[in-house]
Amino acid sequence: MRRDYHNWYSTRLGHNMEMLVHGHAGTPVLVFPSSRGKFFEYENTGMVHAVSGKIDAGQLQLFCVDSIDGESWYNRSIHPHDRVMRHIAFENYILYEVIPLIKGVNGAQQITTTGCSLGAYHAFNFALRHPDVVWACIAMSGSFDMRSFMNGYYDQDFYFNNPVDYIPNINDPWFLDRYRQMKIVLAAGDWDICLGDNFNMAHLLGSKGIPHWLDVWTGGERHDWPLWQRMAVKFF
Repeated sequence: MRRDYHNWYSTRLGHNMEMLVHGHAGTPVLVFPSSRGKFFEYENTGMVHAVSGKIDAGQLQLFCVDSIDGESWYNRSIHPHDRVMRHIAFENYILYEVIPLIKGVNGAQQITTTGCSLGAYHAFNFALRHPDVVWACIAMSGSFDMRSFMNGYYDQDFYFNNPVDYIPNINDPWFLDRYRQMKIVLAAGDWDICLGDNFNMAHLLGSKGIPHWLDVWTGGERHDWPLWQRMAVKFF
């Protein structure tokens, strides 16, 4: 399997960021790590191995980025507004630095996003905010309400990064038309701590006429990597 390491200074974040690319061709998948996860998390947790057959066959190419959750959502030492602004800086890093690299390496003009746990939030929120860039989103055991990170603070910048708030109010045909063409998967286990979040998000999407696939895995499936490995095999 081809494995390429990238490291560059991000002017938008003010420090170096790292990334691993697994594969040589195929559908480009932007992988967001779980809470405060690193760029090598997908490899270390067996996720890359789980889909190695498709990677080796040139059907799938994974672009695994680093997170800055410790500087944004989890940074209790700064004001909640500053946490949101740091998250937006991360989004701009993805949009203006990572996406051009993916297009340059892979050649595809649109990508799939994915992530587990908080990574699913990143994948889902980025997809909805940039449906011209993303054609599919596979959110595994995601939580989509970020208010618990805000200590009661609320403003417009947070609103536009909290899907449970902005989805009910979207009426712009430009966005809705693209959402309705997007492949959206919400997957969770039946004992998953985020199962309720996925039921709620499925309801919100359905109320706006946005097609989606809510896939609940039964048999005592919990919020953990063994479940997500099997999800990756099914959905990638």
